[in-house]
Amino acid sequence: MQRQWRWIPSDTRALDDLMRAANVSAIVAQMLLARGVVETSAIGAFLDPKLTDLRDPELLPGLTLAADKLYAAVTARRSIVVYGDYDADGMTATAILVNCLRLLNADVTYYVPNRLEDGYGLSSEALRKLAERGKQTVVSVDCGIGSLEEAQTCLELGLELIITDHHQIGERLPVAAAVIHPMLPGSSYPFHGLCGAGVAFKLAWALCQRHSNSSRVTPELREFLLQAIGLAAVGTIADVVPLLDENRALVKHGLNSLHKRPSIGMQWLIQVAKLSGKSELTSEHAAFGIAPRLNAAGRLGQAQLAVELMTTADPARAEALAVYIDKLNADRDTLERSVQLAAAKQAKEHFDLDNDPALVLAAPGWHLGVIGIVAGRLAEKHHRPTIVIALDPIGKKFATGSARSAGCVNLHETLGLCREHLVSFGGHAAAAGLKIEEAKLSLFREAFCEAVAEQNGGKPAVPELIIDAQAVLGQLDVATVKQIEQMAPFGHQNHRPVLAATGVSMPEPPKTMGSSDRHFSGRFNQHGTTVRGVAFGQADWVAPLTEHRGPIDIAFRPVINEFNGMRRVEIHVVDWRVSTNAPKPHLDLKELKVQS
Repeated sequence: MQRQWRWIPSDTRALDDLMRAANVSAIVAQMLLARGVVETSAIGAFLDPKLTDLRDPELLPGLTLAADKLYAAVTARRSIVVYGDYDADGMTATAILVNCLRLLNADVTYYVPNRLEDGYGLSSEALRKLAERGKQTVVSVDCGIGSLEEAQTCLELGLELIITDHHQIGERLPVAAAVIHPMLPGSSYPFHGLCGAGVAFKLAWALCQRHSNSSRVTPELREFLLQAIGLAAVGTIADVVPLLDENRALVKHGLNSLHKRPSIGMQWLIQVAKLSGKSELTSEHAAFGIAPRLNAAGRLGQAQLAVELMTTADPARAEALAVYIDKLNADRDTLERSVQLAAAKQAKEHFDLDNDPALVLAAPGWHLGVIGIVAGRLAEKHHRPTIVIALDPIGKKFATGSARSAGCVNLHETLGLCREHLVSFGGHAAAAGLKIEEAKLSLFREAFCEAVAEQNGGKPAVPELIIDAQAVLGQLDVATVKQIEQMAPFGHQNHRPVLAATGVSMPEPPKTMGSSDRHFSGRFNQHGTTVRGVAFGQADWVAPLTEHRGPIDIAFRPVINEFNGMRRVEIHVVDWRVSTNAPKPHLDLKELKVQS
């Protein structure tokens, strides 16, 4: 579906005022205005987040009691198990606490559910097995806030349960020895955007303070915390929480730590991801290089190996695990491509992609570990809620589905309107999961599409692309892009700025690239300047752009590409359209550069 481009208006007077007050360039001032960051005090924290911007861990709701109880378990030599989750956030959170507790000489092990067999969160069956093995204290990370029945199981088994989580809180809290959560009822913690690894990092920090008998930890524990913040940064980026407030400090300094002082396991993971030669690690490197490899282990039912990679001190074992996890990522990519091709074919053949309000796709044999990725890619491509369901090949088990909203509806609320057709469902506004009897699939598909249509006025939502400023390709030098990089780290709620160039031509035919030919590569010329551009996952642009002979407009994100010690500007193309005579935006990049 063609996206509607929306230009962010610029107020020249406000721009001048912000430039003077914050002592920033016009380019940075424009980007700050576009994001609503206008207070002088907020600008400093946004552009130069410091480790001191991280709030004292004792301020996190529930943390003091949890840290006291967990440290008491450490000193009493109780048998502790860190109960994690199988996504990158849950795995990094698990590794942070396991590494911390080992340094404190605790009796600690970890347990991570198998995505394909156990499902998400605490499991009464798993808890019983842990109790049978002599475990006494269970610390959940990135899960547990909705585990009412499982918390009761812990009471019955005599297991001390400490919950650390950040997900949506239900009507009741589970009964546990302690609960840490940024949004506990009655609390006033000012930032709700911490991920599971961020919460785990705060708990580890508090444990180190207790062990040091001071807010200033020992040199050994300080070194651990500086290394652990790197894992917390990966979890924060992977979980797509807002890169605002203290998450900016956590990610900025965490990426720097990951680059300069990685654990032996992360050092090998960075190497197999081909990131070891970079002058710095960015949030994009973590999002597209590191996190997918960790997630691949979880998606293919081997999350425990990713946790082992992040907790081992054995160089040979770290190398073997990193190489194996890299292979798992390649296997995941193959599975994903297979399911995506089949799902896209089904969408094209059985849905009206111009008018149907939602897509509900299903087939036997689709791998449970990749249906969420496929749902997300199709939802983004067609800009409508998409559900991809894996049917049981022999029809004995419930079918499992993953849903993504494309920002069009609140998925959790919409699935609630169709609950009569479902066995169960859960999630939040943007992503959800469900179980369904295959016999009810047709009724559910009809009900879900009707519910989405009602919320969107009967038509698919028109996707918008927000343009920060107009650009001239000839002005995109390294110095200009470095100014834009001051806005990093980029991610959720602080996207890398999108610029647009109009009247662009392509001096040679574009081509596909990548091992599977899924990506687009081309050269773009404007006023005598030619820039290389790529578009990931957009191989289907090659044919129409080869046929089109006239000028086009392109929307893109400028980046600095490093290769063999050379740095040059390239563009990541987000969208294109046949060139129009649309009115020029109030302020363009040329004006910004002149003013700066």
